[in-house]
Amino acid sequence: MPPPAAQTLPPPAVPPPAGSPLVDPFGRAITYLRVSVTDRCDFRCIYCMSENMTFLPRAEVLSFEEIDRLASAFIRRGTRKLRLTGGEPLVRRGILDLVRRLGRHLGNGLDELTLTSNGSQLAGMAADLAAAGVRRINISLDTLDPDDFARVTRWGRLHQVLEGIAAASAAGLHVKLNMVALAGINEAQIEPMLAFAAAGGHDLVMIETMPLGEIGGDRVDHYLPLSRVRERLATRWTLIDLPDQTGGPARYVRIAETGQRLGFITPLTHNFCEGCNRVRLTATGQLYMCLGQDDVADLRRVVRATADDGALDAALDEAISRKPRGHDFVIDRRGAAPAVRRHMSVTGG
Repeated sequence: MPPPAAQTLPPPAVPPPAGSPLVDPFGRAITYLRVSVTDRCDFRCIYCMSENMTFLPRAEVLSFEEIDRLASAFIRRGTRKLRLTGGEPLVRRGILDLVRRLGRHLGNGLDELTLTSNGSQLAGMAADLAAAGVRRINISLDTLDPDDFARVTRWGRLHQVLEGIAAASAAGLHVKLNMVALAGINEAQIEPMLAFAAAGGHDLVMIETMPLGEIGGDRVDHYLPLSRVRERLATRWTLIDLPDQTGGPARYVRIAETGQRLGFITPLTHNFCEGCNRVRLTATGQLYMCLGQDDVADLRRVVRATADDGALDAALDEAISRKPRGHDFVIDRRGAAPAVRRHMSVTGG
């Protein structure tokens, strides 16, 4: 399916004064917003979605003006980091216009504007992203083997992603590589990925597969606990725990022999909820206070019903008051259904 038509945005309005911080019932300040700009993607990764996906009608997807209004409201209420996700955010036509518009908040309430991408469209956009104020980008890359890459992504072409990574580095973007650990698929690629990341000066973050959405297969067959991965790596390398925080759930180590940084995101073997400062806005304007829960606040209804920022602030307060302590992720064979039925591409990666 073709992406939605490009949008030309009017000049941004002068932002209203900062409001009170958004704080959840457990005293956690909400300083990080992830915004899905589209549920569409040009890959069909086996841990993310089924091969034959039905995507959202365009009328249900937020316009760039609506995304800007919602993101600006969060920034006014204390959000310091904004990440654009998808699906694949760079397949949405006109995306650079939105990035430039959101970039006006940098240094004016917003500390960081970042993206998560599969890298397929990055070669032609990296320099423009850097010019718009993006300084870091996360790129999903699960293997360096072309055949395994085609198997994992179903539709993907490895050379495009590698060209995108090279372009991002050339543009001065700091690249973090995200690798989903999949038993029986890419276990043998972990050390080659570490070497590739070290050679390019990239961080590598390993992620346990998460039970979101029907994917046309059984995640149990490919679930690889990162506790086991770390044990294996520790037999060869010296892993030094780091206090580093990048605003996300990764826990980092330094590999003493190479000096590089390696992160672990472990929603199953080690719950990362206690310090959660994040909420996720879908492409349809639904705010999920927790990735692993189904409770949602309809912010699209609010922005389409009124231009009153007071009403939007009240909706944000009500939503954050319902943020739970943590998720309920589990992977086992006792139930065929995933913990959460929506796909990761719907929520935002």
